[in-house]
Amino acid sequence: MPKITSYYRGNKTDLITKLKLYWFRKKNKATGQRKKTVKKIAIFLFAAFVVFVVGTLIVFAYFVKDLPTAEAINKRQIIESTKIYDRTGTVLLYDVHGEEKRTIIPFEDIPQNLINATIVIEDDNFYHHIGIDIKGIIRAFLANLRGKKITQGGSTITQQLVKSTILSSEKTYSRKIKEAILSIETEIKYSKNEILNLYLNQIPYGSNAYGIEAASQTFFNKHAKELTLAESALLAALPKSPSYYSPYGSHFDELKARQEYILERMLKFGYINQAQFEQAKKENLVFSPPKEKFPAPHFVLYIKDYLEEKYGKDYIEKAGLKVYTTLDWDLQQLAEEIIAEGVNKNIKNYNANNAALVAIDPKTGQLLAMVGSKNYWAEPAPKGCAPGKNCLFEPNVNVAIRPRQPGSSFKPYAYATAFKKGFTTETILFDLPTEFSINDACPITNIDYSDKNPLCYHPKNYDGKFRGPVTMRQAIAQSLNLPSVKVLYLAGLDETLNTAQDMGIKTLKDRSRYGLSLVLGGGDVKLLEHTAAFSVFANEGVKNPLAVILKIEDAKGNILEEYQKKEVRVLDAQIARMISSVLSDEENRAPIFGSHSKLYIEGIPVAAKTGTTQEYRDGWTMGYTPSLTVGVWAGNNDNTPMKYGSDGIYVAAPMWNEFIKKAYLKKQETRNINRELKNYFDLPQTPEEFSPPEPATTEKDVLNGKFITETKIKIDKSSGKLATELTPPNEIEEKTYPQVHCVLYYVNKDDPLGSDTGQNDPQFNNWEAPVSEWLKSLGLSGVYNQAPPSEYDDVH
Repeated sequence: MPKITSYYRGNKTDLITKLKLYWFRKKNKATGQRKKTVKKIAIFLFAAFVVFVVGTLIVFAYFVKDLPTAEAINKRQIIESTKIYDRTGTVLLYDVHGEEKRTIIPFEDIPQNLINATIVIEDDNFYHHIGIDIKGIIRAFLANLRGKKITQGGSTITQQLVKSTILSSEKTYSRKIKEAILSIETEIKYSKNEILNLYLNQIPYGSNAYGIEAASQTFFNKHAKELTLAESALLAALPKSPSYYSPYGSHFDELKARQEYILERMLKFGYINQAQFEQAKKENLVFSPPKEKFPAPHFVLYIKDYLEEKYGKDYIEKAGLKVYTTLDWDLQQLAEEIIAEGVNKNIKNYNANNAALVAIDPKTGQLLAMVGSKNYWAEPAPKGCAPGKNCLFEPNVNVAIRPRQPGSSFKPYAYATAFKKGFTTETILFDLPTEFSINDACPITNIDYSDKNPLCYHPKNYDGKFRGPVTMRQAIAQSLNLPSVKVLYLAGLDETLNTAQDMGIKTLKDRSRYGLSLVLGGGDVKLLEHTAAFSVFANEGVKNPLAVILKIEDAKGNILEEYQKKEVRVLDAQIARMISSVLSDEENRAPIFGSHSKLYIEGIPVAAKTGTTQEYRDGWTMGYTPSLTVGVWAGNNDNTPMKYGSDGIYVAAPMWNEFIKKAYLKKQETRNINRELKNYFDLPQTPEEFSPPEPATTEKDVLNGKFITETKIKIDKSSGKLATELTPPNEIEEKTYPQVHCVLYYVNKDDPLGSDTGQNDPQFNNWEAPVSEWLKSLGLSGVYNQAPPSEYDDVH
């Protein structure tokens, strides 16, 4: 190839210079074009950046304008279930909740193993991100695009908290954007520990358990702070799919595998060592049975009804109240055991298929134990019966608050009213056939007890016998019916109802329905109220209104209500002591009940009264010590009669006796262990004696226990007439005329200590005639009640 210079005729140096100049100009032109291109690109990129930033700000502003703040997490209403405890606060009786059962606990009560287990399975980068995990979001975004729908999340613990508290769970990109914004704000507002505390108190674990404390109680029956490593890992496995992984479901193997996977990750991240890992894998997990049953069911439901009535059902299911009741757990367990065993015996011996028991502290009015049936969780009996119609035993019915006829256990109210009027325990009454109706169709002597004339009323004693003159002490101690009807008449029906009402009986409202049969149990009462009223006798006439709540706190610890003692004297102490004296009189009780019957407890002074209704439909025993009042009912729910002869002394008294006796023994066993517990109820180590009443003496013999009275008169021997001042002293003799009359012969029932008699009382003839007939039957009519002369000596 020829050299280029061979064609150029000029100077070679000029040629080279021109060539260089050409290439230089060409290069500069290309460089300028490149600079223009770069500039254009830079301008475009800057504009794009501005648009992106502005767009981002606009999008951010769009999503932020209606967003709640992160503070809304703490300000939201947290649904927290209400807890019902025993009196010491150590026994959880019931958890009142709607769809969410939750108990909020502080961060320090959450075990570190549970926190670590949750982090490794839910968000292992928790301590290093700002609320969102960018890598996780991108990974989830790509996966969701491939799946053409949003199926996989990239949520951190913070995002889960935001979603479950202040956002919906809809699967949209807009919600995700809002979630991310709020998550970052949450991380700024709260510390990591605060976020964990909010999260672990919020999330669902299944079986209506929300939050770690409810989950721990539900599945392991323990507080969260007591969880082991293995238990913590298992609970951390649940929130991903609480129903699927439920320990009570059919996927336990998968739950166990997930628990072990969590333990492996805890080992990998250095939260536990190899030894802890191996031990946790081998740990035998013991789950609580599903909480279908709960302790003290009739008592708990009684409390629940009280709470719903006072605070509203919706409120108590969500407000997180702590309800400390008056229940003594030791005594409640004892009562349930004794009632169950007692009813089993009664079924066999007396066809009495159910029973109930109530125990009250008479010094405070606090309800200590309530058993409404032999077993709340049993099936109605007989099999196939219709509850509410023909079931001998209905487990869910709380007989303690159902009205039943009390039989003779009502008598103490009438006697107490009579004592208030001035009658004494030694007042003489005649236990003789007596007609109480003032009706010509009803004879007052030679009473025919086979005559069922509804216009007549002539009650008799349960054994059909009549005992002649008896004291009021004997009449109530031996539960004699006929003298007790006389006591009610003397006391007054309205006055007796007033006494019962003052003491706590609320069911006897329609007074027009009641007559003299009331004293024999003709009106319905509730075991709970009956026991509370007997507590007035035990507390020497001072009434403490029935109390079932010691304290109620809201979720923030504010006290909504608290027990305050509200004593009211409704009986004079002397009257209450008189009742306690006659109801604890073992000597006067023995002729009917025998010595050392079930109304007697060795070493424990007790006062007691039985009751049996017509046809043996109800059996009662009501009684007390100075520190414990107990009432027991036995019978059948549908009012079917028990076997003939099923008196209260046989069907109720054995359970009453055993409960009181074992209650004192139980306190001896638990006193040193539990006495430091707050609100621990104790019984005296040495049972208290009843204070004796002041001796009652009056100027009337019939009130002092003398049924034979004497009238001494000076007469003239010659004429047999009343002596005068003219009768010579040697002709005067003092003659005694013994008298035997009914109590109305001597006293006015409305003022027994006054000077008036009751000889004009409508009942006088009805009561007096049987006495005359009795004397006649004994051949003593010529000895007693002879009329002294009314004329004066006319011989001297």
